Amino acid sequence: TLVLLTHGDSDHAGNAAYLQREYGAKVAIHRDDAGMVEHGDMGWNRKKKPDAMSFIMKLMAFVMQVILKAAAFETFTPDLLVDESFDMSRYGLEASILHLPGHSKGSIGILTPAGALYCGDLLYNMPGFCCIDTLGDFESSVRKLKDRGITTIYPGHGKAFREGRFPRSLTLG
Repeated sequence: TLVLLTHGDSDHAGNAAYLQREYGAKVAIHRDDAGMVEHGDMGWNRKKKPDAMSFIMKLMAFVMQVILKAAAFETFTPDLLVDESFDMSRYGLEASILHLPGHSKGSIGILTPAGALYCGDLLYNMPGFCCIDTLGDFESSVRKLKDRGITTIYPGHGKAFREGRFPRSLTLG
């Protein structure tokens, strides 16, 4: 019934239009990333040059955009624009939304009462992977995670890890 996007990048939002159209699922995203899915542009509402981007990420971006032309995806209009006040219990989910800009302006995390945090691409757990649009926002978002009762962090890429055990690759690659 609900597809909740942590941000608007094609590798996270690429099938949302299909699920919306074929299954009637409501698609939700933070308003600061809505233009990405509406225009099919992962650079929408981002700096031309991110504050931090690892060599591996630069190489992957080049391959996707220039060689594979895979950065584009089917555009769509989100059904819901979410923020920290969004009540997910209407959809049977006991969790809260945290606005966690840094990777993108509209990045969000989903925090369950048990302390599981699904953080999209704010954090990675893969050596050499890093893409931070705005470093100040990233640092504020990481500080925001403190004292939230987080037990396990599920990044958008890489294995889950325990809170307080940030692998080195999670910060600046």
